[in-house]
This record gives sequence, structure tokens and C-alpha cells, in this order.
Amino acid sequence: MTVRNITLLGHKDHGKSTLIGNLLILTNSVTKTRIKEAETYSKRLHRDFEPAFILDSFHEEREGGLTIDVTRAEMQYRRTTFSFIDVPGHEELIKNMISGASYASTALLLVSAKSGEGIRDQTKRHLFIARMLGIDGLVVAVNKMDLVGYSEASFEAIKESLSGFITAIGFETRNVKFIPISAYTGENLVNCSKRMGWYGGMSLLDALYSASKASSADASGPLRLLVQGVLDGKERLIAGRIIKGKLRTGEEACLATDRVAIRIKSIVVKGKRVSSAKAGENVAIGVDKPVNGGLRGSLICGAEYCPTSRNTITARIFLTKKLGEKLSIRFNGMDIPCKGLRVLKYVDAVTGMESPHGTAKPLNALVAELSLAKKIAVESFNDTRELGRFVFYSDGEFAGIGTVQ
Repeated sequence: MTVRNITLLGHKDHGKSTLIGNLLILTNSVTKTRIKEAETYSKRLHRDFEPAFILDSFHEEREGGLTIDVTRAEMQYRRTTFSFIDVPGHEELIKNMISGASYASTALLLVSAKSGEGIRDQTKRHLFIARMLGIDGLVVAVNKMDLVGYSEASFEAIKESLSGFITAIGFETRNVKFIPISAYTGENLVNCSKRMGWYGGMSLLDALYSASKASSADASGPLRLLVQGVLDGKERLIAGRIIKGKLRTGEEACLATDRVAIRIKSIVVKGKRVSSAKAGENVAIGVDKPVNGGLRGSLICGAEYCPTSRNTITARIFLTKKLGEKLSIRFNGMDIPCKGLRVLKYVDAVTGMESPHGTAKPLNALVAELSLAKKIAVESFNDTRELGRFVFYSDGEFAGIGTVQ
């Protein structure tokens, strides 16, 4: 069965947990026991039934009405498993949001139509980060339509206000869908609502089915094998994951960082010797030269094309804290100090505007040139995601994410 990862974005209180809870019920993806538990907690807190309690796992979440961590929920629809990654919407937990969004290919953004809520700065930051992480497909669910009398004008106002920003940060219009919903009443989630007859589009799940792409590794193009370590035994094997291309025994390859030519002598996949392996598979390979244990984070590539290793990269960096004195990056398991950072542009994550003048502020972005303490084999994020992204640290603390330009 196909699995499609979808990250759920949006400001706090706009109804993300309620939406997932109701979807689990409507698709028969949750047990009666779990529903009963949610009903019991609702009564204990003197509330009407809260679908959100099906998803929220912690007592303090139920008491406070917010989601404190990344939560996964799976449901089946049209022979497809949707894996929803519900991430925090409030500003203080944006690190967890970044972690959750990085696993998805499609984003579902919730925006409340209720008066006084609507489009918030955090709404736009979530979109900015999602696009920066390479998410292409976007479904915008305008929620709480039951609280505005199912008004078409309210829906169109949010759609018009948000459309310009969405295209400005790089989403293509053809990959974006807007849908009016009520997460609480379940309208337009699985079946289209008669109360919103003016909307002639698909239900939310049908739109997600159409917009999302099944996760698939790229078996075309030159070989890229990311090394995870060395396995000791009768034959020392290099363990890693093929992130692009194919691998065959007898072929010539290259250790990218040092430009060392090697030949593939053997390939093991899931404990069995095979003659070839493709993108997406974890492998252990034997090569014709002695290997050491310091290869973690290295790259094995095809002999015909090997990326240039460098210690200077240009990257877009989303900041979560003020820059300190000691900067570093974590790139594919390697911790690498930064010897210098030169800002080329300042980027406002709420407006999407870029400027050569400004200051490095948390919850905004930079385009900067980084000088690293060692050379690494990188490619642009658009070409190979695994070789074009890193975690950014300031004074030993998490400070954001970066993507190589």
C-alpha cells in the first residue's frame, strides 16, 4: 500500500488536532476504546466531545488545549495510507515543527476563518519553512467555517490574502488547493458539505490524495551513497544508504571527499548478497581498498561524476535564535565548525521579501556564505536534498536549518 507523508501546519488554536481526530473517526482508523477515552476526558473537563483528544497524548495538552510535540497519525483512504505529522503551531516549539515537516512531501495548512484569528505571522512562517524544506504540494484548509455561517466571502477573503504570499515564496499555483472545512463538524473532510454548495471542489481527503506524491527515491542519475559507518567482520564492509542512482558489483566508484577511486566487490541488502541495489535501499558494500572507521557522513559516488568537495558554501538559513560567537553545522552526522559567516541577503519569513540590508533576527532567514573548518561533498538542495541540507548551531545550541543554494 502506498504511504504518503503529510505535514500539518498552522497557528495554535486553528484546529489541527481536531481535524486529525475527526479524520481518524471518519475513516474508521481509530478504535472504539480510544474514542471512548476521548469522550471520558471531554466530560471530565466539562466540554462537549473533543475529537482533538484522540490525538493529544499528554494530560497537559488536554488541560491547556495545545500540542506540545510532533505527533504522527495514520489513516487509510483509497488504498493509500496517509501519515499525518502534526507539529506544534506556537512559536516557542518551532524546532519541533522543522523536524516534523522535513519528512513530508506535501503540507496541509489550517487557517481559521473565525473572526479575530485568520492569517497570523506564524501561519506564514510555517509556509516559509515548508517551502524551504522542499515541500511542493500544498492544501490550504480554511477551517471553522461553521463559526462564520459557511460564508463564501470569508473563505474567498482568506484565499485572496494568502495566495500572493504563497506564490512569492516559491509554491506553484497549480500545486496549491484551497478548501473550506469545519474540522469539528466534519464537513468537507471526506464528503462535500451541502451547507457549502457554493464550493464546487473536492473534499479534503480527495484533494490531499490528488496533491500528495508517494515517497519515492530517485533511481535515475549518478550514484550517491551516503556512508553511515563501517561494519567489522571477516570482511570490513561500508554501511550506508543509496540516496540516488544505482550500484552494481564490479563497477568503479569514488570516495568523494578525497577523490579515492574504488571498485565495488560485493553488495549486501537485508543480509543477502546481491548483484545490484538502487536508491532508497540500505546496503553494506565491500570494496577493493582497506577502509577505516572514520567514514561516517562521507559520500560514495559514481566514477563518472563526483561532486566537488568544498569548505565554502552558500546557503539559505532559517534562524531560531540570535547568532552567537561559535557557529557550526551538523551535516549528515558530522559536526563541522564554521570559521566565518558572511551575510549576502536578509529574508523576512513573514513577507518573503529579501534585502541586502538588515539584521540577523530569530524566526527570519539569511542567505549567507559559510566558511567551514573542513571540506564536505555537497550539492544544491534542489538537486539532492540529503546533500543539500544541514542543521545550524550557535554556541552549541540549535539555531536553525540551512539549505545549500
